[in-house]
Amino acid sequence: MEIEVESGILAKALSVVSRIASSGKATLPILNNVLIRVDGGKVSLTTTNLDMAVVEYLPVSKSKDGVITVPAKLLAEFASNLPKDTLVKLALDGTKVTTKAGKYSSVLNGTVADDFPELPEIDEVKMVSYKMGVDDFKAGVNQVLMASSNDMTRPALTGIYFNTDEDALYIAATDGYRLAERRFIDKVKSEVRAIVPTSSLSEVMRSLDDSVEEIEILFDETQVRFRFGEIEITSKLIDGSFPDYRKLIPKTNEAELVLDKAELTRVTKLAALFAREAGGSIVLEAKTSTKTFSVASVANEFGENTSEIDTEVTKDERMILNSRFLIDALGAIDEEKVTLGFSGKLNPIVIKNQKSDKYTHIIMPLKS
Repeated sequence: MEIEVESGILAKALSVVSRIASSGKATLPILNNVLIRVDGGKVSLTTTNLDMAVVEYLPVSKSKDGVITVPAKLLAEFASNLPKDTLVKLALDGTKVTTKAGKYSSVLNGTVADDFPELPEIDEVKMVSYKMGVDDFKAGVNQVLMASSNDMTRPALTGIYFNTDEDALYIAATDGYRLAERRFIDKVKSEVRAIVPTSSLSEVMRSLDDSVEEIEILFDETQVRFRFGEIEITSKLIDGSFPDYRKLIPKTNEAELVLDKAELTRVTKLAALFAREAGGSIVLEAKTSTKTFSVASVANEFGENTSEIDTEVTKDERMILNSRFLIDALGAIDEEKVTLGFSGKLNPIVIKNQKSDKYTHIIMPLKS
């Protein structure tokens, strides 16, 4: 095996694939390695942690067929410290990989690829595929990601639920206390019901850069593959049933308020400063008598805080929420005005953009 490639290209590719290489505590030491494969002039770098695999294809000036695995993080750190725009030559001699770049050289002890796990294949017969712009993909994922759970006893909630409804593709996430849904693609022909691990989506988000304009998402019954630029990330799906979350979203609201997002965020953060000793609990209150909406902390040893916003109020409402959940939801709103929907203090608050209906976020109230 032999390849010649620019140092910057090699370093960038290795920075992507080396992230999921397991730590030294891995039960399979070879999972710490990157698989370098050259086949007919096509060069690929691959790492896996058994739940997810990352493949990046390298444009090279010269190559000779062969395959080997070498320590991923070591090679990545070596490449990142080389001068930019230097031609790097990797050559295999037995199981040793000699790396040369100008006056810089190293020898890495490799391992034969026989024990490297087989890469997952997508079942093309049962596969469904979607394509979308990278900007829309990143915006949508960021709007729901924070609502997913870290509770591994409820695995279905630790992922993002891709699902189709009325010829549109939606993504949703919930931790049992809040729920976020985004209409992802407006018109689709194929149906899907799949839970993608949050960790896999986070890796996709980290791997996207400004040079990529489109992403393809492929599903079969057990896996998902994200394909963009020269990178493919394949992940197992979470085996489980996602809640029938649409039943949790109120169809109508007894009262709705339209508020400036920046102002509401500011007063919520102020109340949150005083709410730390109360578990982040804050009180939202709409008053018809004063035509104000207030956000207040619960009085404690640090003191208390109340801020008011003038607005149109049609019905008195009072609710206690987790301040962090509200701040997260407001951060996901991408318009200057936000709509808050109330249906009594025991029902969830509905948070939406004022104009667009693509995004919905609900938060369950805390007990008063």
